[in-house]
Amino acid sequence: MHPDARAWFDERTWQSPSWTVAELLVAKGSRTVSVVLPALDEEATVGAVIASVRPLLGTLVDELLVIDSGSTDRTAEVSAEAGARVVHRDEVLSELEPLPGKGEVLWRSLAATTGDLLVFLDSDLVDPNPDFVPKLLGPLLLTPDVQLVKGFYRRPLSTEASGGGRVTELMARPLLSTLRPELTGVIQPLGGEYAGSRALLEAVPFASGYGVEIGLLLDAHSIVGLPGIAQVNLGVRRHRNQPLPALGLMARQILGTVLSRCGLPAGAGALTQFVEVAGEWLPDTTSVEVADRPPMRELLVR
Repeated sequence: MHPDARAWFDERTWQSPSWTVAELLVAKGSRTVSVVLPALDEEATVGAVIASVRPLLGTLVDELLVIDSGSTDRTAEVSAEAGARVVHRDEVLSELEPLPGKGEVLWRSLAATTGDLLVFLDSDLVDPNPDFVPKLLGPLLLTPDVQLVKGFYRRPLSTEASGGGRVTELMARPLLSTLRPELTGVIQPLGGEYAGSRALLEAVPFASGYGVEIGLLLDAHSIVGLPGIAQVNLGVRRHRNQPLPALGLMARQILGTVLSRCGLPAGAGALTQFVEVAGEWLPDTTSVEVADRPPMRELLVR
């Protein structure tokens, strides 16, 4: 491990966070917190994720938002019934045609919320832990200079004890070790559970697709340095695992985002995979969007 990464890991990693909600409330003071769940066709799981956060609403959490990315199922209805405010991506910055991807709705959520601190949780979590939000907020509220907190966890793959995070191990970690070795101490660079200050999140661009998490990590490192980043152990994270071809498309977006953040050409926005049809292997080429939204601060001051 890079020496700077090792020193950061020892100083900014909370393996067994012990702070309580009561302690966080005192440290919170007049600051406000928004929890954001990006959602696309997650009617089966989004209600439980909301339920895990709902008891904190009105105390540690001031705002609980589900931002819908164009669901065709009952995600919006289930979310509202569970007690979240629901906003469709087209209702935020409606003058801008939406780009496809998770990063797009996270970027728009900055304009739909008011919290000084934001916590992002994926809406496909299974058996979400109510401690996720307090654990992610701890370093932001208790440690000076921290602006971004990444969650890390064990990720079961189906019934296995581990094995999730395949794109992390096969793409993100090798890329960071090659192009930004100071960040090799980050355990889950692609994890969807993280928190940040509005000041930082509005100052950086957002990759519109699956590159959003690693893009934010790289940009945070460039702006606030290693001391501004922390990571917290969330225990176990279970979610819906995607099939291998979908992971290939995800990896292509992540690769493009990392290359662009490191000043390298991202290459053509397409990925060719191969499928077997009637005993023959045929090419299947998919266009891959590798695009950024500008820092929200630039947009809001126009």
